[in-house]
Amino acid sequence: MGPLDLLNHLLNFLAPAVAVGLVLAVATPIFNRKKLAIRSVAAQTAINSIVGVLALALGLWFFGRDGKMASYGALVAAVAASQWWAARGRR
Repeated sequence: MGPLDLLNHLLNFLAPAVAVGLVLAVATPIFNRKKLAIRSVAAQTAINSIVGVLALALGLWFFGRDGKMASYGALVAAVAASQWWAARGRR
């Protein structure tokens, strides 16, 4: 496998986590009217993406391959929990 193939595989592995993290960070202010604990969309996206990548990496380690629906389910659950924590509101 050449370096471009490796980069392609890595980017395709990271893309679902980054996409889900970005969509949740952008959509949260629409559905949650409270002040956010983490205000920056970029910070929320980064945190959600890192949590999502960790969930996918755990699924890759556990199943021995990428692309299992259980891994994607864990991705959605982990990123949702991360976004809930980030949007828990301020008083």
